[in-house]
Amino acid sequence: MTRADKVVIVLAVLLLPFLYIEFWGNRSQGEVVLIRSTNSEDTTLPLDQDKQLTIEGALGTSIIDIKDRQVRFIDSPCQGKQCVMAGWLNKDGQLAACLPNGVTVQIMGRDQRFDAVNF
Repeated sequence: MTRADKVVIVLAVLLLPFLYIEFWGNRSQGEVVLIRSTNSEDTTLPLDQDKQLTIEGALGTSIIDIKDRQVRFIDSPCQGKQCVMAGWLNKDGQLAACLPNGVTVQIMGRDQRFDAVNF
């Protein structure tokens, strides 16, 4: 390993925390929630108005709760209930999905960020 290789490795290691904070950390508070279902039109609602929704999906009814600028699945007809276990979402870009029922909930805000970029 040459001296130039060592310099490149040290610079890369020093740059990693900055890149992590810039691209994956420091998310802003969400402003609206986008609810999508295979059985109905997309719905966009503000997070500052508390509301409980019933959304029809492929398997049945999903119940979604908007409260205190957060959103979550309360119940869904899927077996694993991973959507319910996702808990409260409040940061820009966060997403919970009930894939068997075809219902997704995503927080949208001013600062749209990518979770990953694929080519």
